[in-house]
Amino acid sequence: MKTNKGRAAPNESEELDWGIIVFLTVAHILAIVGLFNFSWKALAAFAIFYVISGMGITFGFHRLFTHRSFKVPKWIEYVAAFAGTLALQGSVLQWVAHHRMHHAFSDATRDPHDSSRGFWFSHLFWTCYNDPGRDDFAVQKKFARDIAADRVLLFMSHDAFLIGAQLALGTALWYFFGVEVMLWGIFVRLVALYHATWFVNSAAHLWGYRNYEVGDRATNCWWVGLITFGEGWHNNHHAFSNVAPAGHRWWEIDTTWMLIKTLSWVGLARDIKLPPPYKS
Repeated sequence: MKTNKGRAAPNESEELDWGIIVFLTVAHILAIVGLFNFSWKALAAFAIFYVISGMGITFGFHRLFTHRSFKVPKWIEYVAAFAGTLALQGSVLQWVAHHRMHHAFSDATRDPHDSSRGFWFSHLFWTCYNDPGRDDFAVQKKFARDIAADRVLLFMSHDAFLIGAQLALGTALWYFFGVEVMLWGIFVRLVALYHATWFVNSAAHLWGYRNYEVGDRATNCWWVGLITFGEGWHNNHHAFSNVAPAGHRWWEIDTTWMLIKTLSWVGLARDIKLPPPYKS
């Protein structure tokens, strides 16, 4: 149900998720507090865990689990799933199901972060609603049967595991390195990575250029690519969603692809799906 300004009111099935709203509010406040408690150790913790959890999303949740664009040994799958869990962007089951729904219904009503509902909905507000059409376990299992069938990944998808992993990391950082390292390693990192990921849903459906004509608004946005390890080449990705590289021109830097390629050189990644040669 769209307004006359091209925005969308909540669907009838959507209800505000006050738990998420309170958490995101507190996380942003503590991230701001962290900015005023800077140390080089804190910055190092931010950088290390931004890369680990960010790659867990792009390498693990996205290109490995959602699109199965390459294969790795099971132990690497589980390490990647744990790393992605540290991003606290939902469980691997939920993330994969939502993203497969995004591709199935891109920029349409059932797209979890439909960009036609406006920048702020696709960037942030979609996370603040609970919609049985995307959030019920039965729906997620339908779109991510392979994840639900793996007992380890299903265990990692429980809320207790997600929260426990974050609490364990935060406690360890605080105990061994101090409160400022915890603030940067948890809250500054989480908030920065949230917005980086959300920019793929918002900015990369609004600004940038297109290498391919696809049936949605996806664009290639270079600065989103830089902060998301290559995910900003979103038009490329929507044109060939099941391939491992997101950058299709030589200058479209894709650090997630660099990791996949490196693993292939040492025999730890195989059956890598590639796009056809790019033609301008």
